Amino acid sequence: MKIRSVELFQVPPRWLFVKITTQSGLEGWGEPVVEGRASTVAACVREMSPCLVGHSAGDVEDLFQTLYRGGFYRGGPVLTSAISGIEQALWDIKGKYYNLPVYEFLGGKVRDRIPVYRWIGGDRPEDVRAAAREALDQGYSAVKMNATAELKWIDDHKKLDGVVERVAAIAEETGGALRVAVDFHGRVHKTMARLLMKKLEPYDLLFVEEPVLAENEEALAELARSSNIPIATGERNYTRWGFKSLLASGAVDILQPDVSHAGGIWETRKIAAMAEAFDVALAPHCPLGPIALASCLQVDFCTPNAFLQEQSAGIHYNTGYDLLDYLKNPEVFRYEGGYAFPSKLPGLGVVIDEARVRHLAAQGHDWHNPIWRDGDGCIAEW
Repeated sequence: MKIRSVELFQVPPRWLFVKITTQSGLEGWGEPVVEGRASTVAACVREMSPCLVGHSAGDVEDLFQTLYRGGFYRGGPVLTSAISGIEQALWDIKGKYYNLPVYEFLGGKVRDRIPVYRWIGGDRPEDVRAAAREALDQGYSAVKMNATAELKWIDDHKKLDGVVERVAAIAEETGGALRVAVDFHGRVHKTMARLLMKKLEPYDLLFVEEPVLAENEEALAELARSSNIPIATGERNYTRWGFKSLLASGAVDILQPDVSHAGGIWETRKIAAMAEAFDVALAPHCPLGPIALASCLQVDFCTPNAFLQEQSAGIHYNTGYDLLDYLKNPEVFRYEGGYAFPSKLPGLGVVIDEARVRHLAAQGHDWHNPIWRDGDGCIAEW
């Protein structure tokens, strides 16, 4: 299983894939990307590649330690996302070598299915009623939407009332058959978040996500004390060290590590075990591509406290290209009744259409998140 080569493919709509090949010809795929910084992460993977070539792909932990601790500066979205995609590809190779799904290496399967949810409403949510009905007709039992567009530190309460009206419209349209999660996306500052959560309490939300920015961790405890809505966060935390104080705060109910950002599959499983010790649930973050989702599902099926999985089919970011477009076996992501099921295929369980990847990598992408400003011209959180 000695590694021979590392290749990168920047493909639309906004993804970065890595292919690692061994000297015997085994291939593994990963998804190392920071949304809007794909080229930066690609440069990081290239810098890390000399630490991989010539080493056994089966030594997943040792190579993680080498890439993470071998650099004096460590952590953060770029470095750990580069490691995450590499690590996914190593597991893919190891699974193919031993002819086992990755979850079999991590303790084995603990469940036969896991619910998935879909996004509705886009970046600036308006009319979500029809999208909610469509999701229900497709068999989903849960949806997530952004709460607001731009929001100042202290802003017009009518903007908060608009959020409540959208949540109420979904409940009315679906008869309460859809559970709704509302992503504050770090756009809502502490004071407005407290007010908005109070207004949303009557609607039995699944959770509110990133009610404040990750760097305002201390505010989560205040919000948890002032509201009974479950709080979910974690997409902008990296490695188990980035989750320590968050769990110790007691302010979070649902952790959302991203398997393409937090350090990879095994690192996410370690984070999940930490969360389990604090009686906290896991719902991996994944608005990304098929390799990232396959990696998340490997974690979900061997993790007792995993309860829900995000996936990007039909998400507003996927303009022109979608979740299944790079797969030879799109049936691996078949959803029945709003559930995903474990694959018995070796490795990550996805068969990448390499010819299509190479063709569209020639086109590439230069996706960046929009820059938003308040009405007075001040930069706003996207």
